[in-house]
Amino acid sequence: MNPEKRYETQRIDHLGIVAGISHEIGLVEQIDQKVGKVGRKVSCGQAVLAMVLNALGFSSRALYLMSDYLRNKPVDLLIGPEMAAEDFNDDTLGRSLDDLYISGVTEVFASAAARALQVYRIEHQFMHVDSSSFHLHGQYEESEADTEAITIERGYSRDHRPDLKQIVVQLITSQQAALPVWLEVLSGNSSDKKSFIPTVQAYCQQMAEGQALYFVMDSAGYAEDNLKNLGGTLWLMRVPETLADAKRLVKETECDAMTKLGSGYCGKEVSHYYGGIEQRWLIVFSEAAYQRELQTMERKQTRERTAAKKQWRKVCQQIFNCQADAETACTQFNKRWKYHKVTAQITPITQYARRGRPAAEDQPEVVGYNLKGELRVNETGLDETKRSLGKFIIATNDLDAVRLPANAMLAHYTAQGVTVERGFRFLKDPLFFAHSLFLKKPERIMALVMIMGLALLIYALAERKLRQALEHNNGTVPNQKGLPTQNPTMRWIFQTFEGIDVLSVWQNEQLLIRQVLNLRPVHQQVLHMLGPPVKKCYLIDS
Repeated sequence: MNPEKRYETQRIDHLGIVAGISHEIGLVEQIDQKVGKVGRKVSCGQAVLAMVLNALGFSSRALYLMSDYLRNKPVDLLIGPEMAAEDFNDDTLGRSLDDLYISGVTEVFASAAARALQVYRIEHQFMHVDSSSFHLHGQYEESEADTEAITIERGYSRDHRPDLKQIVVQLITSQQAALPVWLEVLSGNSSDKKSFIPTVQAYCQQMAEGQALYFVMDSAGYAEDNLKNLGGTLWLMRVPETLADAKRLVKETECDAMTKLGSGYCGKEVSHYYGGIEQRWLIVFSEAAYQRELQTMERKQTRERTAAKKQWRKVCQQIFNCQADAETACTQFNKRWKYHKVTAQITPITQYARRGRPAAEDQPEVVGYNLKGELRVNETGLDETKRSLGKFIIATNDLDAVRLPANAMLAHYTAQGVTVERGFRFLKDPLFFAHSLFLKKPERIMALVMIMGLALLIYALAERKLRQALEHNNGTVPNQKGLPTQNPTMRWIFQTFEGIDVLSVWQNEQLLIRQVLNLRPVHQQVLHMLGPPVKKCYLIDS
């Protein structure tokens, strides 16, 4: 009599894509090579892959629940043969985080990113540098006798949570592929003005010689000492509007003197010398920014008018001892307001020296002065403000206008919002498992943030590969509205893969059949374009 067959189903959903891309760039092998084998069943690289799967599973599952998260997943297909969910307990993950910290989280990340660029043959020229803060909850142990570990403390909160302690994550992202290539975890009170340049210098040290790169930064990097420390490194930065020359150029440069740079933009290029470095400055006018800033200015003007009226009524109720005091009060009042002013009349206050009905020969005496006048719009101040709206300045030390023309300067600077800033938005997604970090040791937090960066790298690689394949094959996939698109987000692709299972049939503890269920034509299309390593995770022969 044949024993009964046993049927088992496991959820794979989109995790096969994550695992397949990870295998293609050799993520496990690269990390194990940097960290070194330690004789444990689960290597550090395999533990990292498990945490990346958790992060990109968008389940908001805490790390100590990793075994529970993997229990209904085909761990052997995703991570490695003979791997089981119970192997990935909190002790295994904790020791792996410690190993990553000891090996250097920045160095490990840079190694994995460099390998990914090599596998996909990605070349880049413009690199975007930026940082963002991540707030944390709970108490954190101080790191003893370790000066390299970060400190968890309060600083400027980009999340508008100054009540919480935080860390700062600094990224360098390639513009062409929008891939993170360098990641550093800094203490919570780190300043962009001091951290940007050492980060660029550290990245340049591990680059191949002769590779000319431009580093794109916001105005935090533009300081005299920073520019000198960059030496011959090419850069493209926004000039802070606090500089006197920048203020003057923004006000004096009229749009009529500018050249059209693209849709909604025009600009004028000038030569400038700052910090001992000859530069090209591009004064840019943005129509969209002008309309946005004009609305903001009008709101401020309305609020200021309400406050100024209230304050002027109080001033008018005051009695001044002399005419000079009244004039001083009027001058001080006008200094307080940017968009409004008063042209006041000083009126003497008189009264008779004695009570009762005054006699014909009595003359009133001046006992004080008060102010009267109407609050008006300060047209001069308003016009000066309007002349600066919608304008900003970009600077570069590349003096070759043929190699880097004005329109390219603008395009590369504005790409900051779709490269590194997009990466930070991804990392701060509420569904991401480390949105509010909860580990107790700063060293492990540093390692966990590095894994978050690896998850971003895998996500960006998958999205780039699929989009390129769709464009190359002139193919499309349906978007959220069912319309064809060649530029789907990987988040949407992940959602379309929900409900895909792996069916296993066992008899006498022997695997008879293993099959992936619920694959539709669109899934087959995506898997075919993502290539053999991904298809292997879904048991599809190449």
